[in-house]
Amino acid sequence: QLQLVESGGGLVQPGGSLTLSCAASGYPLIYYTVGWFRQAPGKEREGVSCISSGGTTTNYADSVKGRFTISRDDSKNTVTLHMSSLTPGDTAVYYCAAVPVHYGSTWSVPAVYDYWGQGTQVTVAS
Repeated sequence: QLQLVESGGGLVQPGGSLTLSCAASGYPLIYYTVGWFRQAPGKEREGVSCISSGGTTTNYADSVKGRFTISRDDSKNTVTLHMSSLTPGDTAVYYCAAVPVHYGSTWSVPAVYDYWGQGTQVTVAS
């Protein structure tokens, strides 16, 4: 069974950058589309970005376009999310998730993903 572990969260000042990693074990990540989601207190979980198996397709939420970049290194079984120009509005628990197909326009729907990590906290504050 695929297992996912996020890392790289922490406290960063507004305008700063942070890189999150999603490390997979139990099965080659190459066969999976991987998404990043976030959930702030009192809010629903929202899709941030997604990268298809093979990395041919990437998707971003409008709120992070131009600031976040998703990439994958299947030789390391890892997907990373580089976040820049962070604002307090980016504060949330960030989760990675995986599914063996790419759902196109529904990439940001949490219910389509089969496997989830435990999350990593990102706090943007001065």
